[in-house]
Amino acid sequence: ILLIYGSQVMMGVMEEKTNRIAEVIVSSVKPFQMMLGKILGIGLVALTQFLLWIAFVLIVYNVGKASGSSGMVNAMVGNMQEMFASVNVPLILFCFVFYFLAGFFFYASLYGAIGSAVNEDMREAQSLSFPITMLVILSIAIMTSAIGNPTGPIAVWASIIPFSSPIVMMARIPFGVPGTVPWWQLGLSMAMLILGFIFTVWFAAKIYRTGI
Repeated sequence: ILLIYGSQVMMGVMEEKTNRIAEVIVSSVKPFQMMLGKILGIGLVALTQFLLWIAFVLIVYNVGKASGSSGMVNAMVGNMQEMFASVNVPLILFCFVFYFLAGFFFYASLYGAIGSAVNEDMREAQSLSFPITMLVILSIAIMTSAIGNPTGPIAVWASIIPFSSPIVMMARIPFGVPGTVPWWQLGLSMAMLILGFIFTVWFAAKIYRTGI
């Protein structure tokens, strides 16, 4: 989701600059508002697709639980029920939705900044977006380490830094809050991610204004 819809934000910003649409729109709204609106608009599209996935999973879960005809389905349902009984499901769902949205908005604003800095050259856009892709890959690598040692310094700091917190923190939360993840770490991680999103949108808007 981060990579696919984030790159769509970049492509949308580049298209508006190429077609001169932005010059007309920016005469009525501020660049910050325009950039924020584009990120939120594409973010709602991503959220709609995500909700469809969740609905599909719930349908499969309920159908499998009701029919009980397949041993494999029964085993899956039993494992899911056992997992749900051992963790704080409402907290995990809340954190998942928060980090899904906030993480997407943060990375989408980074892609928006790249789209603001380039014109029509796709190779330049791909080269500039490569570091963002590497940040996601690095976060996934740290996530595997965090699963093995959720209280280690690498896992703790990576779950607070906005570049990796949407992925790493969600690997630590199922181990227990406030046992493994103290409340201050969770709150600081959320605050840093929100502030990082606002700053990157502001930064992207500055580049956008200069670009047009």
